[in-house]
Amino acid sequence: MNILQKQRLSFRALIPKGIKKLREVSLLQIPNQHKENSILESLFPLTYSQGCYHFVPSPTKISGKLRLGVFFSGGQAPGGHNVIAGIWDALQEIDPESMLCGFLGGPSGVVDAKYRELRQIDIDQVRNMGGFDLLGSGRTKIETPEQISAAMETCQHLRLDGLVVIGGDDSNTNAAILAEAFLAKGCETKVIGIPKTIDGDLQSEAIEISFGFDSACKTYSELIGNIGRDALSAKKYYHFIKLMGRSASHIALECAIATHPNLCFIGEERKGLSLIVQEIADLVEKRSHKGKEYGIILIPEGLIEFMPEMKILLDELNRGEISSSSQAVFESLPEKIQKQLTQEKDPHGNVALSQIETEVLLIEKVKEELKKRTSYKGKFSPVPHFFGYEGRACYPSNFDATYCTVLGRLAALAVRDGATGVIASVQHLTDPVENWDFRLIPLVEMMHLEERKGKQKPVIKKTLVDLEGASFRWFAARRKEWELADDYQNPGPIQFFGGADLTDTVPEQLRLRLLRMP
Repeated sequence: MNILQKQRLSFRALIPKGIKKLREVSLLQIPNQHKENSILESLFPLTYSQGCYHFVPSPTKISGKLRLGVFFSGGQAPGGHNVIAGIWDALQEIDPESMLCGFLGGPSGVVDAKYRELRQIDIDQVRNMGGFDLLGSGRTKIETPEQISAAMETCQHLRLDGLVVIGGDDSNTNAAILAEAFLAKGCETKVIGIPKTIDGDLQSEAIEISFGFDSACKTYSELIGNIGRDALSAKKYYHFIKLMGRSASHIALECAIATHPNLCFIGEERKGLSLIVQEIADLVEKRSHKGKEYGIILIPEGLIEFMPEMKILLDELNRGEISSSSQAVFESLPEKIQKQLTQEKDPHGNVALSQIETEVLLIEKVKEELKKRTSYKGKFSPVPHFFGYEGRACYPSNFDATYCTVLGRLAALAVRDGATGVIASVQHLTDPVENWDFRLIPLVEMMHLEERKGKQKPVIKKTLVDLEGASFRWFAARRKEWELADDYQNPGPIQFFGGADLTDTVPEQLRLRLLRMP
């Protein structure tokens, strides 16, 4: 074990004053205020009408020991182990004889009854560590009647008071389905969701940001900052950097705000492929005329899905019916991209967008465009990058370490006080930790109907970048000046030691929400 690991294992997150003494806080349910939706109500008759819960000062009776289960679902996100540590610490305060059971390999661990009982030594070895290696993760969906029955049987066999689902939008949709099914079948296990995803697309007025986003973006921004310094030194390469983020462009926007690249595309602006290629070629030519044959271009992973002509092509490929116009688009693409578009589908039955090298597609199309321009005499030397897995299991920032500890604490309190079908929410994250506020938000309140494999299904809606929001407007007001200037910022690695202005920073997008933009 190296010195930094030892230091991080000893870090203890601050606990907000509102939930510091668990026996002096209880839940207060507020009547629901969401819009009526008869279809959702018919699908979730037992949980649809419940309101959100507030945590209020109130002496509570000693509840006795609790038995909780927990699992990771989906991709890794820094801070996951701290959620479990937060649950553990809360259970120890509620009753030291409480039990915490960790399901192995994600949701399938509940279905297949594969688990381990966690001990203090397990928690001590992973607190403030990145990754999900304590339990592993998986992408199994608990949605068929057989899976739901198997999951319920496992929970009843273990006599679980609560099951905590640590996951993103799809995983928390599963949590809502389980909560409803358990109630309908008389299973006493409560189901609580935790907002996890580095993509940042699980957010709303109630969920300010998902955990892991801050740490991942800081890791990517460090790498982009390093490349910026290298670009200024070598002065001969264009770096096309694709950033993880399945659909929404939150990661790309966050990294652009932190590093000031020459170009950063935001998928939600819905620019066509030809327009994007023209924009890059124009940049390359303008910079060449100034003697600059280098630059940095950020590309969100989901950009290709927002290009109108590509979106039509993708939809038709998903349906297996390609029109003549889409066929022409397909044939205009590099052969490598054509193969990636027609390879094995993702778990939803759609084209696997994460496997499409959008950065390579843009490089090849820009090369074609520059060859057509007699006005361009420069040398275009592009280098493709993809930053994804590098940020999913890093050490969590102090922000994520603390945030996750609090989320775990809320989950234990939710089970203790009998809530189910809710997701833990922390409010006012830009304030000092002691002033954070808390809610439990009904999962059904976050849902809408969406087509999946040709059928309308209830899912938690992904939150895209708001083009009217403060973060995008701040970026939009400055991106033009970054095109020709070399204003690359290097934020450096995540800081754990020093003043709070270094160690306790929040995501830029949270900070910018406080600014009054014109």
